[in-house]
Amino acid sequence: MANPLVSDRFIDFLLYEVLDAEALCRLPFFADHSRATFEPWLAACRRVGREVLWPAYKPMDEAPPRFEHGRVVVHPAMRPCWQALVELGVLSAARPAAVGGQQLPLTVATLSHAYLMAANLSAYGYAGLTTGAAHLIEAFGDERVKALFLSALYEGRWTGTMALTEPQAGSSLADVKTSATPRGDRYLLRGSKLFISGGDHDLTDNIVHLVLARLDGAPGGTRGLSLFAVPKRRPEGGGLVDNDVTVAGVIHKIGWRGLPSLALSFGDEGDCHGWLVGPAHQGLKCMFQMMNEARLMVGVNGAATASVAFHEALAYARERTQGRPLGVTDASTPPVPLTEHPDVRRMLLRQKAIVEGSLAVIGLAARFADLSEHAPDDAARAEARLLLDLLTPIAKTFPAEKGFEANALALQVHGGSGYSSEYLPEAWLRDQKLNSIHEGTTTIQGLDLLGRKAVAGGGAAMLALDGRVRESLAGAEAAGLDFARPLAHAMDALLRVTSTLGARGAAGDLMGMLGHSADYLELASTVVVGWAWVLLATRAARHRDDFSAGLTQAARYWLHTEVPRASHLAHLCEHHEASYLEVTAAQLEG
Repeated sequence: MANPLVSDRFIDFLLYEVLDAEALCRLPFFADHSRATFEPWLAACRRVGREVLWPAYKPMDEAPPRFEHGRVVVHPAMRPCWQALVELGVLSAARPAAVGGQQLPLTVATLSHAYLMAANLSAYGYAGLTTGAAHLIEAFGDERVKALFLSALYEGRWTGTMALTEPQAGSSLADVKTSATPRGDRYLLRGSKLFISGGDHDLTDNIVHLVLARLDGAPGGTRGLSLFAVPKRRPEGGGLVDNDVTVAGVIHKIGWRGLPSLALSFGDEGDCHGWLVGPAHQGLKCMFQMMNEARLMVGVNGAATASVAFHEALAYARERTQGRPLGVTDASTPPVPLTEHPDVRRMLLRQKAIVEGSLAVIGLAARFADLSEHAPDDAARAEARLLLDLLTPIAKTFPAEKGFEANALALQVHGGSGYSSEYLPEAWLRDQKLNSIHEGTTTIQGLDLLGRKAVAGGGAAMLALDGRVRESLAGAEAAGLDFARPLAHAMDALLRVTSTLGARGAAGDLMGMLGHSADYLELASTVVVGWAWVLLATRAARHRDDFSAGLTQAARYWLHTEVPRASHLAHLCEHHEASYLEVTAAQLEG
């Protein structure tokens, strides 16, 4: 049986029974849509993922883009992938009709794109980055900048990137040194950027980099950063000319090998032109739009990469016969499929709980994104924005961190075969690791969640989450799901810890507040995924079939084996366990 990449039944159940995507069509912005328009879109994404992107995955992983004569050359299989993505309308699926988009709810677009990412995350990467760059220009560019770049990006004639990281700065954007000097109606840029995904290729005629740089005389730190659209080839005289953007190096990655990661130099010859996007000195504020969208996209990548590996492991375990049931010693008894062994079922159920729990949290975040922009009243939009901000670090990090564990379990189910390049789990394990690093490492997400989102406005977002969780628990109890009760204790612990750590921060004890931000992020993630599983199980209780029973078992597993860990994580945060805060470099060396 061919790998389904992602479960169609689960996505349909999640969209229509848990997230109620059809209800979004009652909002004026989505009024032209209905389930009758969603279904063909989902079918098309499934088809392109399975028939076009999936066959290209292994060839692209085995033969990464080459650097020849100063230009990056992509694998030949990438061209039909790009053409299929453009023709499908992926680049502007959730954008307004006014800019050529299909105006789909982000909820529908996000979950449908999971098929494309599961099939070939590198191929989708070109599209996701292009959409993010175009949306930045759509949101913050003036009419001149939009006229130069917007349609070419959304139509897939050009691609886009985000260029933030610099060699000396890494994730510390306050230390960005790339400079921008006014020159007429534009700016001359000079500097270096590192780890720029899709930063050069021969796939399209041009690449538009969204670059953070510092205007001459700008203040230091992040407050002095501005945002610029910097094309590889600039429009001039009715054509395109070289814009002094050069490849300074190619990163040899262990995963995501179909999407080049590069070091770029801007302005080595003093002739790199850029166009200001948004107000001067507010570049990081603008860039956060693309960064937050990218964080949700990374979360989908994490869930999708774990999903394709889970389905591969499940198929292998069903077909591979080995050993006999516990207690059977008769050697003449035929071997049984791996699924007959309890610990194999444990590994598979854990993967299912991680994959489908991740997709549910991502779906919730996407729905809050839709409501934050298009809900009918200010109060509903404000609450949705609070919940979206709170869930974004979790939706990015949980699928990446736990997805890596799920991918390792998929390899383990394959046994010795998994530890070989003849089978695909090892490739997906390599791919998955990047998701905890790019678009803000797990450490950064923990600091963001605790230091900004959870305590802001007197903990308003956390109180909004608490209201949603309590409502869901009441629904679960009404449905007769007694196994949901551990979530109430975990939510209590999360509220208590948030209050305790917030008070430390207010008193000026930042180390006491943020020293355990990683534990806090894991605590919050455990609770939120528990909430997602309560929602899934409550809806599943309406049905009586293997699919619904499987959801119930996965919910029981998560709520009984993972949610109780909240008390331990809360203890670490509240009691400020200090071993790693106090250990010195000399002590680590021994």
